[in-house]
Amino acid sequence: LGGNAGQVNYSSSKAGIVGLTRSLARELASRNVFVNCVAPGFVETDMTDKLTDEQKASFFGNIPMKRAARPDEIASVVSFFMAQESSYITGQVLNVDGGLAM
Repeated sequence: LGGNAGQVNYSSSKAGIVGLTRSLARELASRNVFVNCVAPGFVETDMTDKLTDEQKASFFGNIPMKRAARPDEIASVVSFFMAQESSYITGQVLNVDGGLAM
């Protein structure tokens, strides 16, 4: 989770979501409500399909896995957070970004 020059509004909105996630998790845990956040990195979409090969190479060059996420990979993480197997996880932000945030 970070920002780029010229994207202060985008970066600060992400920081706000992280703070909201952690505060709500603390507030609602006693009621057995779990609050977590999925922070996707670069994801394949119709919009990203329009990027040139050069632009894609520039983006992917910084990602250790050298590719964008597929939408189903992000959906799988959301499904995990909704499943019983994650019932002892709250207040977490999970980066699904191919290792970019390491």
